[in-house]
Amino acid sequence: METRNPRRWWILIVLCLSSLVLVIDSMALTVAVPSMTEDLGASAQDTQWILDSYILVFAGLLLTSGSLGDRFGRRKVMIIGLLLFGAASLAAVFCADPGEVIAVRVAMGVGGALIMPSTLSILITVFDEEERGKAMAAWGSVSMLGLVGSPVLGGVLIDHFSWHSIFFINIPVVALAVLAGLVLMPESKAPWQKPDPLGAVLSAAGMTALIWWIIEIPQHGAFGGRSLVTLAVAVVALAGFVVWENVTSAPMVPLVLFKHRNFSGGSVSLALVQIGTGGLLLVLTQYLQFVLGYSPVKAGLAFLPLAVTALAGNTVGARLAAKVGNRWLVLAGMLTMASSFALLTAVTADSGFTVPAVALGLLGLGAGLAMPAAVGALMGTIPADKAGVGSALNDTIQQAGTALGIAILGSMLSSGFAAEMPSDAPDSARHSIAGALVAAHGDASLVRAAREAFASSMSTTFAVSGVGVLVAAVVAAVVMRDAKRVRPTPAPELAA
Repeated sequence: METRNPRRWWILIVLCLSSLVLVIDSMALTVAVPSMTEDLGASAQDTQWILDSYILVFAGLLLTSGSLGDRFGRRKVMIIGLLLFGAASLAAVFCADPGEVIAVRVAMGVGGALIMPSTLSILITVFDEEERGKAMAAWGSVSMLGLVGSPVLGGVLIDHFSWHSIFFINIPVVALAVLAGLVLMPESKAPWQKPDPLGAVLSAAGMTALIWWIIEIPQHGAFGGRSLVTLAVAVVALAGFVVWENVTSAPMVPLVLFKHRNFSGGSVSLALVQIGTGGLLLVLTQYLQFVLGYSPVKAGLAFLPLAVTALAGNTVGARLAAKVGNRWLVLAGMLTMASSFALLTAVTADSGFTVPAVALGLLGLGAGLAMPAAVGALMGTIPADKAGVGSALNDTIQQAGTALGIAILGSMLSSGFAAEMPSDAPDSARHSIAGALVAAHGDASLVRAAREAFASSMSTTFAVSGVGVLVAAVVAAVVMRDAKRVRPTPAPELAA
């Protein structure tokens, strides 16, 4: 007990602020997509790249940035990431075309990649196993507050100013996080080891190519033309990375972590959940604004059930983890999440918000129970000297799942929408509901057809999402083990 850092709860506040920046940005941007698309004259491909360029860079650099944090100092890397993220957010306020927004999002992706592994690695090194569950629950709860607060705040700003103002939200939070980090947080780093530049290059090239291939599946197909070249680069680079990390004397990433059932089971199940839920918020935001006609502010408030029940799930989960074990919390939470997708498959253009509200409540409750428990179980297997790159490995797997989910669900939504639209509809109205509403020019029958087509294709995508979450629940139950029976210990190979 006496070895616990006396400032650990103050440190947790800094970590929560740092993570809050990333949540605020992603959720506020989601609400702003319709307004941004119209103002910039962005095509559907432009919009997708505005969203996906961040994920592409973020996922590609996570492993390298986690390793940098372990080597040079986690606080130092996190603060550099915050400063870059804040500077890019300020630049975004002045963007006037899609290309500029994409460039800014790339810079934000670099900053986010530096922030995320450091926050989680500092948390698991500062808090011991007894307190880690409470710390994880608090960390997750703050993210959930940002989840509901940022869309509402973003909606208010969009209504009164413009979509540019949503990026300005990041700046005061970044400033506070940097100040608190410098004042309250001690530096932490792993013992020095030989650099692994080849591993860094292979991981960055492989993950970037993989996410790029996933993103372009809807437009170019999985194996056609340049997609095949991108996939080949990803496979060769990632295979080379795995081989190199297993033969080098100083690997950047401890792949031996996958020998731990809780790490491998937790990572795979979380990736499957991200595949299932990757495009959920973006799809529902379009449903609320384009089908139900909600304003950005009202669309943001509509996610309140998700945030409230997620907070409740986090609180209950933190108390139950020691009694029932992470494995059963993950299973119960993911089954609850799957039930929410079952409800969403019943949503039509005339359903209103009652069914989605109940479904969002169930989704939040399930996520609140499952996600912190899964992350806590797998992070408990990571030795302190590999905390940064270990947490980055988990983040990378989840980001790949998110990108794959957005690609799969986005492709299904687009193709389903086009198939459901009337054959005599204008070509410009068949690609997206936003395009259909613009092309309608007040034609009530075309507006009605577009809304029904979107709701129908949305139901199909949510059915696929539900299956993905069910598979994740099965993986967690079969692979993971209760920490009360099997206490994870660092692998001998990593102890040196």
